[in-house]
Order: sequence, then structure tokens, then C-alpha cells
Amino acid sequence: MSSKTALPDINVVKTYLLQLQKNICEALTEEDAAKTFEIDEWQREQGGGGKSCVMADGDVFETAGINFSHVFGGKLPASATAHRPELAGRSFQAMGVSLVIHPKNPYIPTSHANVRFFIAEKEGEDPVWWFGGGFDLTPYYAFEEDVKHWHQTAKDACEPFGEDVFPRYKKWCDEYFYLKHRDEPRGIGGLFFDDLNEWGFEKSFAFMQSVGDHYIKAYRPIVQKRKTLEYTERERDFQLYRRGRYVEFNLVYDRGTLFGLQSGGRTESILMSMPPNVRWRYNWQPEAGSAEAELYEKYLIPQDWIK
Repeated sequence: MSSKTALPDINVVKTYLLQLQKNICEALTEEDAAKTFEIDEWQREQGGGGKSCVMADGDVFETAGINFSHVFGGKLPASATAHRPELAGRSFQAMGVSLVIHPKNPYIPTSHANVRFFIAEKEGEDPVWWFGGGFDLTPYYAFEEDVKHWHQTAKDACEPFGEDVFPRYKKWCDEYFYLKHRDEPRGIGGLFFDDLNEWGFEKSFAFMQSVGDHYIKAYRPIVQKRKTLEYTERERDFQLYRRGRYVEFNLVYDRGTLFGLQSGGRTESILMSMPPNVRWRYNWQPEAGSAEAELYEKYLIPQDWIK
């Protein structure tokens, strides 16, 4: 059997995902020695379970959640079959690592990453499967060198798989993490891909691993540079205001949140991506010429950062 037609190996994907979760937790613990991750293993009544690793109230990370889940069942939720009617009547397995880091210092961006595998099966028919994932960055006070580093690392993850891969998945990220009701991006983007199976299992899995492995290479150097910068209540206040956009996106648009809630997933793990502190204001506008205005005018505009 050629690599293009090789059947998916669910166990090898699961082994990788659990190791990825462990590696990221270890890297973040080295950056914030004040706290360790609380590990919470859980079971899903309808089938499956997972492991949530959460750090709260550290010196660097206000909240850091790295969640592994592997859920399965005999029937897919509406969010999965609405656009894929061929999945109706199939049993399914979905597994992945999803993480969100909300740092305390407003000069460190919030970051999100997710890598996942899905398979739906029916006796007598070929399985339907795909990989998805990506990572994106949500700065409050952006630094151009950080933004360029983030996108360069994303490009590095894609490069072995074809020169068209990074531009395509960068564009998809810019379009996906967009708040239509605000007419603005959530952050400065990164990578987003879904429904990946056309390369066959082995190459598609290798790409998912590359994305997963490059996340911490993209994020950790930014944390190291910015975690000792001094800030005032003004910067903290703006950080909490902008975090509101994160909440809005997750509750209105995010596919993973919707799938998790509709499939009977564990609510605590699904909503661990929410920031612990957030503020909203009516019709707030940044002061002209301010650092806050720079975020909107320079960074919240999708563009090619590594020309």
C-alpha cells in the first residue's frame, strides 16, 4: 500500500499529541517557575476523555491551558454534519491538543494553537478522515520583530511541504480569526488549516506534527524577550479591554468550541481558553497617536510580514 493510500493510524497520532502536550507544558514551566501545571484527567460519559493541564496566577502566565482530548461516539453533532452530510450515520473519533496562553504582562501576546485529527467510519465503507489546526497570535502592544519572527516560524513549519502552503494557510488564518461584527482581525494571524487529507495519511500527519512542533519555537522567544518589561495600569487596562475580543470570537465563531459543546464535551476544558480577567467598554476608541492606536492602524491589518 502506498503512503498516499495508507490507512490512518489513530494510535500513532494519539501518542504524538500526548507528547506534544507534555513538551509544551515543560517549556512553559521553564518560563514561569512560580507555578506548575495542575493536571486533570477526565472521562466523557458518551465515550472518550482527556487530560487538561492548567496553570493559573503565575508570575508570567495569568492562565495557561493545554488540553488533550480524545472523544468518540456513534453519532456526530449538528456542527459536524451541517456542511458534511456524508458523515451522517457514521461513528466518529476526534482527538487533538488545544491550548491558549493568557500572559500577565500586556507586552506578551496571548497565543493559541491547536492540532487535531478526525475520523468517521461506517461498516463496509472507506473511513472519512482529516487533520486540522494551526496557531495564531493576539498582541496588545506589538513589536514588529516579534510579529516577523512569528510569521517566519510559521513559514518554516510549512516550507518542506510546498512553497504554496504557507501563503494559503496564512490567508486562511487571517480570514478565519476575523470578528465580522467588529470588522477587525482578532490578532496578527499565523496558520490555519482544516480538512487536510489530500496528501495521504503519512504526509498529512507529518504536516500536523510540523505545525505542532513549531508553535513553541514561535512563541517562547517572544515570552523571553517581553516578560520582564515594566508596565502600568494603562497597559493592563488596554490588555483587559482587548481580551474581550478573544471572548467574543470564541463564543460566536470558534468551530472547536461549538463542536465541543454540541458533542457533549467537558465544559471546563472547552472554556479554559477564556481569559480570567476581561473588560468591555461602550464605544471605546484609542487616543490618536497612542500606542493603543498603533495596534489598530499598523498590526490589525492582514499583510505580508516577511517580504
